[in-house]
Amino acid sequence: YDLSASTYSPDGRIFQVEYAVKAVDNGGTAIGIRAKDGVVLAVEKIVQSKLLVPGSNRRIGTVDTHVGIATAGLLADSRHIINRARSEAHQYRDFYKTQIPGKVIADRVAQYTQAYTLYSSVRPFGVSTIIAAMDLNGPSMYMIEPSGVYYGYYGCAVGKGRQVAKTEIEKLKLTQLTTREAVKEAARIIYAVHDDAKDKDFELEMSWVCEESGGRHQFVPKDLVQEAEAAAK
Repeated sequence: YDLSASTYSPDGRIFQVEYAVKAVDNGGTAIGIRAKDGVVLAVEKIVQSKLLVPGSNRRIGTVDTHVGIATAGLLADSRHIINRARSEAHQYRDFYKTQIPGKVIADRVAQYTQAYTLYSSVRPFGVSTIIAAMDLNGPSMYMIEPSGVYYGYYGCAVGKGRQVAKTEIEKLKLTQLTTREAVKEAARIIYAVHDDAKDKDFELEMSWVCEESGGRHQFVPKDLVQEAEAAAK
């Protein structure tokens, strides 16, 4: 029953989707924190080789001016998902002449992800996606699983260290945090979940979409990231 995504097991499970979740857990940790004035995304990007150029193979992408995506799992799959999200945002802007709301982009990407769990000719995406957006209703954040299920969150974590990260996020008073405080907390959590003994070196990638960035999704300024990393270490 685990050879095809289109076949249920006798107890009602789809094993290929469960294995896709396992693929996500093999990747570096990604977390999202929704503060009172914006959303912060942070990713533990494992550096596979010392020869790699710093800043290459980013795990965080911009979908539209006001929407950002962080991924955990297979890098090639995440690139595909980000490109799909970009085309959805572009189509919406083309048709409705306005930017796509966070809920709509999350719903469309989730539907696309779910379509890949229906046919034996394709495999589910080995990626969990965190979408951060800032629209007329304020900041919003959604997490999409390989099954196509998605929920809105104040704080979420995916990838290898998600359990520890989730516990740490639950301790925060998220509705009272500013995005600047959330940047420091996100850096601290990523450093807490990284296991120096087992894991290779990593790069900390952080982005935000908030009032301070003018409602645009941008990478967090270098000086602020360095300050947060220094505090986290």
